Amino acid sequence: MARPREFDEATVLDAAVECFWSRGYEATSIRDLIDKTGLTGASLYNAFGDKRAFYRRALDHYVAGSIGERIRRCEAMKPREAIEAFLAEIVKRSLEDKDRKGCMLVNTALDVAPHDPVFRESVASVLLRIETFFLSSVRQGQADGSISSSQAADELARHLLGVLMGVRVLARVRPERALIEGVVRPALALLAPEGTKFGGSVAGVVDSS
Repeated sequence: MARPREFDEATVLDAAVECFWSRGYEATSIRDLIDKTGLTGASLYNAFGDKRAFYRRALDHYVAGSIGERIRRCEAMKPREAIEAFLAEIVKRSLEDKDRKGCMLVNTALDVAPHDPVFRESVASVLLRIETFFLSSVRQGQADGSISSSQAADELARHLLGVLMGVRVLARVRPERALIEGVVRPALALLAPEGTKFGGSVAGVVDSS
C-alpha cells in the first residue's frame, strides 16, 4: 500500500514556480529544486518525475493561479471594463517586477517552446485561451455599444494579445512607465465607441483596479 505524501503539493509547486521563474528552465538544477522545495531527490522524482516533467507541472500551476484566475475575475466584469482591468493588471505587475522576471508563460514561449513541441503546444493553448477571452469581451462590447465596431472583433482580439505579449517582453529590459503605458493606451483607445475617445489614463485604470 502506497504511503500518503508528507507534503502539500500546492506549496511545493509554488516553490518550484519561484525557482524556475527566477532562474529559467535551463539554469535551474535538480539541486536548486531540492533546496527550494525541501523535498529529497527521491521524493521529488517519485511525485513529479524528471526536471522537464516538474517544469510542466509548475507551468500549469502558474497558469491556473495567475492567468486563469485573472481571466475568471475579469469575465465577471462588463466587457470593456474586463479588457481594461486585464491590461491594467499586466501594466501594474510589469512595473512592479523589481527582479524583471517577466511572465513565466512568455519566458517559456521564448526560451523553451522553440525547442520542445510539447511546450510549444502548451503555450499556444494558453495564448489561445487569452485571445478567446479578448474576443468574447470585444464581441459582447460591440453588441452592447461599449466597444467600437470599426474593427473586426477577431482582429481587435489579436491586437490585444500582441499588446499583452509586447508589454511583457519590453518590461524585462525597459520597465519604464511611459513606455509601457504608451503601448497600452492606443490599444484602449481603439476600443472607444464611434464618436467618443479614450479619455482616461492607463495609470488611472490601474489605480482603480
